[in-house]
Amino acid sequence: MELAKIVKILEEIAPPELADGFDECRIGLILDLENNIERIAVALDANSYVLKKAADMGADLLITHHTLIFHPINKISKTLAVSLRLALENRISLYSMHTNYDRAIGGINDTLAARIGLKNIETLEIGRIGEIEPCSSAELASHISECLKAPVIYAGEREEIRRVMVIGGSGYKSEFLEIARSHRADAFVSSELKHEILRMNSDLCLIDATHYATESPGMETLCSRLRELPGIEVEFIEHPSGLKAIDKT
Repeated sequence: MELAKIVKILEEIAPPELADGFDECRIGLILDLENNIERIAVALDANSYVLKKAADMGADLLITHHTLIFHPINKISKTLAVSLRLALENRISLYSMHTNYDRAIGGINDTLAARIGLKNIETLEIGRIGEIEPCSSAELASHISECLKAPVIYAGEREEIRRVMVIGGSGYKSEFLEIARSHRADAFVSSELKHEILRMNSDLCLIDATHYATESPGMETLCSRLRELPGIEVEFIEHPSGLKAIDKT
């Protein structure tokens, strides 16, 4: 299938106009090699590990949530050089769908809400909020850890949680927590929880489920949608951060 046709389909899934302003020139076709697409790799990040895996599977296109180059650069590091070489030598075009895919129907936030079992889900501009069977903070944290297959940390002991707000990725910002309160959320699920946020929001149950685990399910879901395309092979490349917990039991 022509690359241009794939791009059109991806823009229908996650319209570029849904993206935040800072994503301008950072989403869409980042590396256009004008190649015919038969195999697509999907991952959260476009790092050298993922690009090597994409090359090994013979991918013609790598679709990621985070772009390979986010900030303008004046010099190319060795790490970036390796990634670019892998893409160019193996003729792998790169496509990024970031905050537009966060907001899109069936995207990052919808998938996260569904994955942890929220019901009666409301669509917010920056996240999703829904209901869950009444449970304590510890029970909810354990449930989310099991659903996302990831370690979580939490704060804010509550005996009965019914309404939960989720934002995939780095969502622990004061303005987002105010939105959670205005929608009567008992708990907030995202990643990159900092001490200042923790200290200022002790009235909520705050669950940090890691950046990777809150966003990668949405990219896996994208694979399912792309597999419906005729004549296209699609593979998800799993690559958590590499951080490991120490078991002292």
